[in-house]
Amino acid sequence: MRRNHSSTPRTGRVLGSLLLALAAGAFALGAAPTVPEARAAAAGARAAAPIPLGRVVPAPASVTPGGAPYRLTRGTAVRVDDSAGVRRVGAYLAGILRPSTGYPLPLTDHGGGIRLHLAKTGLGAEGYRLHSGPDGVTLTADTPAGLFHGVQTLRQLLPAAVEKKTVSRRSWRIAGGTIEDRPRYAYRGAMLDVSRHFFGVDQVKRYIDELALYKVNELHLHLSDDQGWRIAVDSWPRLSSYGGATEVGGGKGGYYTKAQYRQIVSYAASRYVEVVPEIDMPGHTNAALASYAKLNCDGVAPPRYTGTSVGFSSLCVSKDVTYTFVDDVVRELAALTPGRYLHIGGDEAHSTSHADYVTFMDRVQPIVAKYGKTVIGWHQLTGAHPAKGALAQYWGLDGTSAAEKDQVAQAARNGTGLILSPADRVYLDMKYTKDTRLGLTWAGLVEVRRSYDWDPGAYLPGAPASAVRGVEAPLWSETLKTSADIEYMAFPRLPGAAELGWSPAVTHDWDTYKVRLAAQAPRWDALGIRYYKSPQVPWPTS
Repeated sequence: MRRNHSSTPRTGRVLGSLLLALAAGAFALGAAPTVPEARAAAAGARAAAPIPLGRVVPAPASVTPGGAPYRLTRGTAVRVDDSAGVRRVGAYLAGILRPSTGYPLPLTDHGGGIRLHLAKTGLGAEGYRLHSGPDGVTLTADTPAGLFHGVQTLRQLLPAAVEKKTVSRRSWRIAGGTIEDRPRYAYRGAMLDVSRHFFGVDQVKRYIDELALYKVNELHLHLSDDQGWRIAVDSWPRLSSYGGATEVGGGKGGYYTKAQYRQIVSYAASRYVEVVPEIDMPGHTNAALASYAKLNCDGVAPPRYTGTSVGFSSLCVSKDVTYTFVDDVVRELAALTPGRYLHIGGDEAHSTSHADYVTFMDRVQPIVAKYGKTVIGWHQLTGAHPAKGALAQYWGLDGTSAAEKDQVAQAARNGTGLILSPADRVYLDMKYTKDTRLGLTWAGLVEVRRSYDWDPGAYLPGAPASAVRGVEAPLWSETLKTSADIEYMAFPRLPGAAELGWSPAVTHDWDTYKVRLAAQAPRWDALGIRYYKSPQVPWPTS
């Protein structure tokens, strides 16, 4: 029942008391409250409690709730250390909070209500400590990357409306207590296939922002395949101008200029995401073969390909020009990519004999090392001779043969690190149900629980847990054309993959996770993310 304010003296007394309390205490760090803020405070007194510290995704390593919450006000500032990295994280945080709160949130080196501080925490390069109380919120980390991950937790501790670009007059409170957090794995990735369908720079940036919210730190870009070549290479210009001019279904395709690729790399770095470029070879190479006849063993260029079959193409392993081509491509791509890794593909090379495959990988891996990068390959690389320090990305199924699994496990026992991407668990392009309008089914149907309910450290029989470097959720784009398509297939499964990579194994529990996942829905609504409303998740009803 709605009542007229003048007829409810109790409301007036509450508002008056809050004004006095706020002026005396909560605004000690800044300016006195405005009338709208006072009204919001009165509403906040009747509002739901602040979001509990543990109701975030990924689950924090340690949560100690307790004490009064902190409330953001017009007088709140963001206090930062005298460090360029910390100032950048502070500016990022303020940029998120200003549109929805309407508060100025200046960066300062004193006072403030939210402090970002570098200090030794013992929580590693990406860990952080968040402490909240009535006097403010302090984020402490060893590095700016840790502070950035702490900011993602802070975002989730505020009402979902904080993600909107319009002012919301409400109380912005952060529950009291302490979080200490650090990742389980150093590699927490997501792959975007820009080859089957091309996605522009702004679309990739949008996905990077969505990855960062869940502390994903690796963006694997699948830059070449049978259907399209997506990165400019000066020494082989037809790769992009001709090989990039189509896609699945015969669309116009596209490619990134070097300047555009640098934009993506720089934007990702600003979100503490490392770009891992992939040039798939020796198979999945029809776009390159169509662009240059001399890369084919018979010297005849095939037509460009717009279908979705795999395994029919191969670089000519016996030709020296093949390795000149690889050297040029790797050299130019490595120069554009400050990250540690370069992915050389290696899967589904059905048109390459085993002997030729081994020969090819033995010649190509040293080229990658020559230009200062660490090799990543799909797990078929373990059938050759993985270079020292190389990572193998396992994409097999529960039904993958025991011999193939053992081959990967043996390589892991011999020192090859593993990135786990089992297709029937975290391939985000698999349909949720038979009625899902997008996606494929070759790896089976992958509902939200199946995607989350497995342990990377114990997944591959015979592989030591210490060999697992992380988890990656690939998103192939045979059926995806728009950002809305990407988001529908990624959400709500992507946050689960992110949690498997970040959170301690002891926190992995479907029954508690699904409740935390459901609480993300209003945030996705505020961000404009269209997601699949799985019946396995208890979504909010209002």
